[in-house]
Amino acid sequence: MNNRRDLLVLLGAAAVTPRAVFAQSKQPILIGWLHSDSRKSSGHYLAAFKEGLAALGWKDGSQLVIEERWADGRHARLQPLAEELAARNPALIVAAPLQSVPAAAKAAPKTPIVIATGGDPVAAGLVKSFARPGGMITGLTNFNLSITEKYLELLLAAAPKVNRVGFLVDSNSPYPARVRAAVRRSAVQYSVEARFAEVASPEEIEQAIPHLAKEGAQALVVTLSPILRVERRRIVKLALAQRWPVVAGAGEFAEAGALLSYNADALANFRRAAYYVDRILKGAKPGDLPIEQSTNFKLVVNMKTAKALDLTIPQSIMVRADKVIE
Repeated sequence: MNNRRDLLVLLGAAAVTPRAVFAQSKQPILIGWLHSDSRKSSGHYLAAFKEGLAALGWKDGSQLVIEERWADGRHARLQPLAEELAARNPALIVAAPLQSVPAAAKAAPKTPIVIATGGDPVAAGLVKSFARPGGMITGLTNFNLSITEKYLELLLAAAPKVNRVGFLVDSNSPYPARVRAAVRRSAVQYSVEARFAEVASPEEIEQAIPHLAKEGAQALVVTLSPILRVERRRIVKLALAQRWPVVAGAGEFAEAGALLSYNADALANFRRAAYYVDRILKGAKPGDLPIEQSTNFKLVVNMKTAKALDLTIPQSIMVRADKVIE
């Protein structure tokens, strides 16, 4: 086979299995991987994806090869990296989180794209609906704007005296206005004041925390974002210097010292992304595969931080915790 089109025609046969495809193909199938985080920060997600592929019978390095591109939390790098991947002519591209998808779609509009995790692809205008995406994009998402209510619920259960909360938001997200609106609704529900700091690059984080401190914030909620996840240690260090309890949407934050983290099981999502790759390589059209939404969420509690901040974590949280860092 000389090009990707020939390969996809071969893969379209309904009865073809991964091993049968490999037997007919003299070259491994090329899979593109575009992630807005760094490999150091999120390499375990790639490992989980490979585990999912292996469970479905795909052998990395022989039946398929994964071409990796990592943006290291810098939004401006996504498009050039996507162009590099497109030039390699992959059979499909796995893109995560949602911020990576528009870059991949622009660079390779005729290439199937599997979303591994992220925001709302419908609101972002990337697909028609969750049930029938249409076009070349499908996959999984952990999107749920109402999760801000859960952040506040957990924060106030652990720190009931807090009445003014700072929210750190990535202005590169597909819909920062919707995030802010959801935060304001949650703040009204829990009778707290919300203060915002938006950042577009890692360099702006140093100014964001002092800004929130001047606004009288007593705690910090970090919304989901590639930039913020990569910079989690710096964010937590700055917040703890203010003696703020931190609640974040990525489990790595609790590992870095945040009081609590709560979010979908991202590793499970990346393992599940292999199912979509398998289906597409066997001939399924991406637009016919419904986009799945996460139902499995994980709560991590950092007791070291709780003790350092003189906070008592209630039993209602401890019994729900999936992991406790002592």
